Amino acid sequence: MNRPMIAALFMALLLAIYLAFTANYAWILLQDPSPLVTAMGYALAVLPVLGAWGLGAELLFARRSAALTRQLESEGLLPGEELPSLTSGRPDRHAAEAAFPSFKQDTEAHPESWRSWLRLGLAYDACGDRRRARWAVRRAIALSRGT
Repeated sequence: MNRPMIAALFMALLLAIYLAFTANYAWILLQDPSPLVTAMGYALAVLPVLGAWGLGAELLFARRSAALTRQLESEGLLPGEELPSLTSGRPDRHAAEAAFPSFKQDTEAHPESWRSWLRLGLAYDACGDRRRARWAVRRAIALSRGT
């Protein structure tokens, strides 16, 4: 298991503990006879539900994107030389920006290929655009699932 995965699982554990404490405190508030305190308990009870949904969605995204990345790597299509890394392990942003147009053109030429979308997401990530990288990877996941 790699360091980012361990860090993500640790943060997920911390969030789960926080959500459990929040749910417990909401339960305590719901037991109070005062209508105002009970209303606060109901309002507070929504947070663990939303947090659990968000945590589940992010863990599912991580699992699916990792599976697609492993499949792309096993097929030998993972961008290596096109998106080189620095000695620190971080992507070389300048090289990624120079290589980005080829990934974009490949995706435009093959809009129904999850492989093209995943490679585009990796290129966006290497360029530092996390929002678009997640969007492209989500598109790759949807295409790989046939939706």
